[in-house]
Amino acid sequence: MTKTEIKNNRFFGIPKLLPYLKPYRANLFRLVLFAALGGVCEIIFPLFQKYAIDNFVYQADSLSSIKNAVIWFTIIYTIVLVAYSIFNVISSYAACELEMYTSRDLKNAAFNHLQTLSASYYNSHNVGYIHARVMSDTGRISVVLSWIFIDIIWCITYVIGALVSMFLLNVPLALCVAVIVPIAVFISLFFKKRLTDIYHKVREANSVVTGKLNEGITGAKTAKSLVIEDLMQHKFEKSSDYMMKTSVKMAHWRSLYVSVFSLISSTAFALVLWRGGIITQSGVMIVGTLSVFLSYVIDLIDRLNNLVGTISNMINSQVNIERFTNLMDTETEVKDRPDVIAKYGSIFEPKRENWEPLHGDIEFENVTFCYPDGNENVLENFSLKIPQGTNCAIVGETGAGKSTLVNLVCRFFEPTSGRVLIDGKDIRDRSLSWLHSNIGYVLQSPHLFTGSIKENLMYGNENATQEEMEAAVRSVAAEGIIERMNGYDAQVGEGGDLLSTGEKQLLSFARALICDPRIFILDEATSSIDTVTEQKIQNAIAVAMNGRTSLVIAHRLSTIRQADIILVVKDGKIVERGTHDQLMARHGYYFELYIRQFRDEAMQQSLS
Repeated sequence: MTKTEIKNNRFFGIPKLLPYLKPYRANLFRLVLFAALGGVCEIIFPLFQKYAIDNFVYQADSLSSIKNAVIWFTIIYTIVLVAYSIFNVISSYAACELEMYTSRDLKNAAFNHLQTLSASYYNSHNVGYIHARVMSDTGRISVVLSWIFIDIIWCITYVIGALVSMFLLNVPLALCVAVIVPIAVFISLFFKKRLTDIYHKVREANSVVTGKLNEGITGAKTAKSLVIEDLMQHKFEKSSDYMMKTSVKMAHWRSLYVSVFSLISSTAFALVLWRGGIITQSGVMIVGTLSVFLSYVIDLIDRLNNLVGTISNMINSQVNIERFTNLMDTETEVKDRPDVIAKYGSIFEPKRENWEPLHGDIEFENVTFCYPDGNENVLENFSLKIPQGTNCAIVGETGAGKSTLVNLVCRFFEPTSGRVLIDGKDIRDRSLSWLHSNIGYVLQSPHLFTGSIKENLMYGNENATQEEMEAAVRSVAAEGIIERMNGYDAQVGEGGDLLSTGEKQLLSFARALICDPRIFILDEATSSIDTVTEQKIQNAIAVAMNGRTSLVIAHRLSTIRQADIILVVKDGKIVERGTHDQLMARHGYYFELYIRQFRDEAMQQSLS
């Protein structure tokens, strides 16, 4: 966000957040009302001081003559003090509730919106960026909507009330204070701006140091193998040294700011004491009024300082607000039409009763496709029919573009032109939820959710029975994992860290089987499994795929020789298609890939 954008963003971007405040109007009203009343009480307290000095010190003839006045004074003062405490508690409680509620709602809204975004969004935004939007930015915004807001109400009420009270008590002395106010505001703004700029540099430096530390820890083995420990240390020390110097600079400015502001406060106090003393000696003003002015001027300067700091924090929070609203304004590139949602429901509210059964016929009809961030067509006028129950393999070198067809079938991306048909109907005429519920997808880098093995398997079908889970586990030869982990209730760790990559692939395959999909997609799903286990899975796949349409992205060409059709991808284009025997007979690109891989595997076996 540029400085121009911040300048042009009126009211700190708060209007964009009003929908999230609407459910809590009662809390917001209590916050504003009782914060203002608390500020009024603080204005009243110095007036009690004036009354006590004027009536109980200088005007009293004897102790007996002021006995009743002291009693009433004590009662009223106690009432105001209790009221002030109550107002403080209620406003703080309202602010706390508002912060917690809005923080929850903002996080929920951001997370729910992320579920609707297409795959292209996650390709162009890393996890750290998204995590910061959902956690850090929403937390900062909820503070702005509650505690910073209450500080502004409280400070403004006190500043206005104190100035009005001083002008009502003594105009000449009030004018002296009024001259100091803009000077204090100007100096505070001057220092806050510089402190804010330096603070941003410190935060950036801290991010660099954190990144270097993370890189040093996660890449420790690589650094040792390359013998670059001294280089890593030099880079880290350079980053931490810059952070130290920037932090020291910020500390110097903060110290100077505190000293200058203390000087202003002391000068204001001395000016009021000097001028007030002259006016009091002349008999125009009594001592109690002078004491009120002295109290007001100290608190007034302090509140002005807090107010400027609060507004500075709000300006800083505009970046958080802008980043959050940008996320919420991001529209998915792949979404259902309104008429489709009306019939089939949305992702969060599906109308399953209207879902037709999916059989598994897939057809690409004159499809042209270019990735959103690309400049060249990956497919051009591509047509292909994959009948129900067909085993279609997609092969090619790493980075050739094998996942393009899969992404289009799953509708992670939309064709630039042409249509993708499922059972003879454009997939855009049915809902994403309907499509994805009928697809079993096993990734090359599988992900398991934090929890038990049973919980992860039931993500495939939350109504699955124990017998169905055990059958799926047997189908992929994963019984050994269950035995090693001592049962289905064993925890898999964060992201499945307690399991090997091969074990995670086996369980993710079983999870896909449990949902009984009509279309199966295997994205190099056996690449991290040993040869013996792979053969078991190939046998299981032959049974599991019976009657289902399957798209298999394969790395080991020996595993897809029995495929009904093989699509060969090179440089993002499908250059060959046919069965294994047909492609080998042509002595083309597939033949070269197969012979090369066969030789590599033979060489590895001879060396082992």
